[in-house]
Amino acid sequence: PQALLIAVAVLIITCPCALGLAVPAAHVVIAGALMRQGVLVKDGSALERLAEADHVVFDKTGTLTLGEPRPTDLDQLSPREKSIALALAQSSRHPLSRGLGAALRAEQVVPTVLDGIAEHAGEGLSASAGPCPVALMRPRIAHGERPACELRVGEKHIVIDFIDPLRADVEATLQSLAAMGLAATILSGDAAGPVGTVAKQLRLQFVAGVQPAGKLAFLEELASGGKRVLMVGDGLNDGPALAAAHVSMAPASASDVSRQAADVVFLGESLFPVAQAVRAARRTMRAVRQNFTLAVSYNLIAVPLAVAGFVTPLIAALAMSLSSLLVVGNSLRLARGARP
Repeated sequence: PQALLIAVAVLIITCPCALGLAVPAAHVVIAGALMRQGVLVKDGSALERLAEADHVVFDKTGTLTLGEPRPTDLDQLSPREKSIALALAQSSRHPLSRGLGAALRAEQVVPTVLDGIAEHAGEGLSASAGPCPVALMRPRIAHGERPACELRVGEKHIVIDFIDPLRADVEATLQSLAAMGLAATILSGDAAGPVGTVAKQLRLQFVAGVQPAGKLAFLEELASGGKRVLMVGDGLNDGPALAAAHVSMAPASASDVSRQAADVVFLGESLFPVAQAVRAARRTMRAVRQNFTLAVSYNLIAVPLAVAGFVTPLIAALAMSLSSLLVVGNSLRLARGARP
């Protein structure tokens, strides 16, 4: 009977519950915490690869920037002109019209009532505000490198410039990544001029005018140099690079191809979820190692005691349950690790 009790105690003690919970418990807790912060992790292996990343490659338009043109000089418009501009802008799906409409609505502008709104392909919109002809058109004269539109109210023509602004927390994100040892590079298909301007502002190295095949080649070059690259992009041309990178992230506003290829998707206009996800992934892997240490230590101590007959089946069951609770409790601490 004593031998049987010892055998039962040993079997209970060696039940691999704690070892089995070590990884999934940590992954589930951190994935849930990140989801509440607007970061969707597609699978547990993405967290492991994210924790290993040591270099970040960013696309520019739609990733470092919002990908939404915004007007720069609305103060030149009178209240009536803003009202007319909003009425015209909200009648079009053109990116400049959407950007203008969003900016005017943010100022609580109320659109005026227009008659006979007509959209002219490649040119813009025209209508009438009572007896006054109005239009939101392509500028008649080239207006520098920036995108622009021209508001026409009667005989008055007003050119409105647009920029694609950086995400508000780009610099804070880059600083946080650098503090974790991740260097950053801009890899963009845009022309060298606009990319260079952003790179200079952010003090980053850049490669511009790159086609999808060129992006793949650049990532392969980094990988051959021993880098584990985190690729962050949003465009259709970023899809192959996102799929080929060691790990990848995309904003929710990205193209369908990029969202499908990315391992992690983040919501909102903030870029800080990139740094937040890397930090959370590293904390997760530390917790996983701690969980394995707890589980193995439990077995190293408890199994010899059970074999020596010092542990009854009841105590063995309690000890096994306690080891599992320790692993789960250690994993639950990760919920705080996903906070900004």
